[in-house]
Amino acid sequence: MENEDSIEKKVIDSTAAEKVELNTINLQAENHNELLDKIESLDIDSEDPKLIHEEVKGESGDNEIQKVGSENQGEMSRSMEKAYEEEQEPVFDGTEIPGVEATRTSSTGSLDPDPEAQGSAWPEKAVALGKIVKEKSVVAVSNVFRRLSGSKDEETQNVPDGEGKDDDSNDSSKEEEDKKTGNESKEASKNPLERFGWNPLAMIKRDLSMQGNVEQGEDNSVESPVPPPSMKGRILLYTRLGCMESKDVRLYLQAKNLRYVEINIDVYPSRKLELEKLTGSSAVPKVFFNEVSVGGLAELKAMDEDGSLDEKIKELISEEPSSEAPLPPLSGEDDVSCSGTVDEQATIIKKMKETISVKDRFYKMRRFTNCFLGSEAVDFLSEDQYMERKEAIEFGQQLAKKYFFRHVLDENVFEDGNHLYRFLDHDPIVSSQCYNITKGISDVKPKPVIEIASRLRFLSFAMFEAYTSEDGKHVDYRSIHRSEEFARYLSVVEELQRVELQDLSREEKLAFFINLHNMMAIHAILLWGYPIGAMERRKMLGDFKYVVGGYTYSLSAIQNGILRCNQRPPYNITKPFGGKDPRSKVALPYLEPLIHFTLVCGTRSGPALRCYSPGNIDKELMEAARNFLRNGGLIFDPATKTAYVTIILKWFSVDFGKNEGEVVKHAANYLEPEKSEELLELVANNQLKVTYQPYDWGLNC
Repeated sequence: MENEDSIEKKVIDSTAAEKVELNTINLQAENHNELLDKIESLDIDSEDPKLIHEEVKGESGDNEIQKVGSENQGEMSRSMEKAYEEEQEPVFDGTEIPGVEATRTSSTGSLDPDPEAQGSAWPEKAVALGKIVKEKSVVAVSNVFRRLSGSKDEETQNVPDGEGKDDDSNDSSKEEEDKKTGNESKEASKNPLERFGWNPLAMIKRDLSMQGNVEQGEDNSVESPVPPPSMKGRILLYTRLGCMESKDVRLYLQAKNLRYVEINIDVYPSRKLELEKLTGSSAVPKVFFNEVSVGGLAELKAMDEDGSLDEKIKELISEEPSSEAPLPPLSGEDDVSCSGTVDEQATIIKKMKETISVKDRFYKMRRFTNCFLGSEAVDFLSEDQYMERKEAIEFGQQLAKKYFFRHVLDENVFEDGNHLYRFLDHDPIVSSQCYNITKGISDVKPKPVIEIASRLRFLSFAMFEAYTSEDGKHVDYRSIHRSEEFARYLSVVEELQRVELQDLSREEKLAFFINLHNMMAIHAILLWGYPIGAMERRKMLGDFKYVVGGYTYSLSAIQNGILRCNQRPPYNITKPFGGKDPRSKVALPYLEPLIHFTLVCGTRSGPALRCYSPGNIDKELMEAARNFLRNGGLIFDPATKTAYVTIILKWFSVDFGKNEGEVVKHAANYLEPEKSEELLELVANNQLKVTYQPYDWGLNC
């Protein structure tokens, strides 16, 4: 029996080997475009390459990985690049639309869609995939999906391009690759400056590397910049907000590839007195090399011309600063934004959480998590505050109006009995998707929203001035991530949890929510990484939220619910706020279309990053529109009578006019007078051809 089994096994192995060899020959002989057409006909979601790879791997096995001819690989790469460039229409928020399933998850460690949400069509697609794999090879199919998805998973990255190698050679090549890359993501997560459990900046670099590969048509990684020289000494730069000379010195030091510490005397008021003591004046900019005051830009250039600047840099590399040298600022230094009186009601709520029973309960045939009964809350307040039951109910209503808790179905404010209520930080959406309540309900008495908005505007302006390009189109995310201004911003936004928004004027709402939207987008990119595909963009716009005034606001809710007066987002069928949603009361009284030239989500084709103030909001909106449309947003070619228009005007055309002509007329008002007149004349005579520019989803860094 053993001999028969051995003979049968050899026959099977020989047959399998012949089959693999035949498949390889067929693959080299056939056109790879045919393979692409077959796979695309399956209508497989390219947003989940890992799931696809598992299906292919499970169907064919690892033994079918074979060498693919270099000429055919090059032909396949060109086909895949063409397919990759065909970007599907964007998805703007978390609202479900036909043909797209929203995958809502509380995890922030990964932006991959849930494989279980792919639908029941996968078994049939897997069978079809298996047939294709039997005709082709795993390498070819994997390359197709990697190109379509725009990314490479860990398994497919290590597949060799040449002939088959043993496991030891694969392991050694992987180790060499890890040494070349330096295992950046692992090292970055160990950096003490990182404020989160993983390194989102590695996601940003991954996106930049992929964009460079697609543009260049190569698989080579983007060359990393030369790091600044390691110095025992330090360079300090004293600056202030709104100072053009400070920006020039900043750019000069960056051009010289010198690492420096910036001390903004508006952010650190006590350092203004220190500067006066050291130099006899508070004028900025001032550069210090250890304890030596060098001066400003003119002095730096003079030193560079006579060669003394290089000598000073050599001294900084080898010499440590003396005790007389000014010190870098400490985190939280001069920060009074988060100071305030402790809210006595917050203290009562904290004790209430520890006393009453908070658990999952059933109500009206539904299960609600982390709830408590109104009767239990009344019992606690009666005993703890020595109140009669009626007084305890009234006091509970006051707590509910301060957004400490609310009814699970918003049926009432607060009543005695078996009604279910939930604390603000126990709400499942708040606890899983809101990122300004990570430490629980703030115990500081809420400040007026005008005061908080002013502080946020100040910090945003400081970051934009120091860490963005002069035109506002490029952002230094790494510097923002480790800056003191961003650390203070994270503290200030926690105070938004229970503010009152009802009394804000139109101008105050516009400035506050535009600035908040743009900073939320930066926060999301730093925390989650930059979204690569449509589903990841959908997740960022719909699932990254703040608690503001007791309710949750996503980027989409701010744009479409508040600033667009509760209008449907593009390619969606529902409005952000329902008829009974309290957030609809916060929405603007009427639509302001110019907000589309101010809202930034980290894309290259988006507007410039600016800070807006309520006192000049209308003027600043017009300036933003002129700046955006005159610098590429609307390009007019008189020779061909063609207007090349940003696709933003197509997505939100309903905000600008009833038809394409009205939309172009609206935009033409913000062009130069000569171009505007000629363009309007062509529109009036129906002679203008409108072409929409492709949108660049690349990161604006």
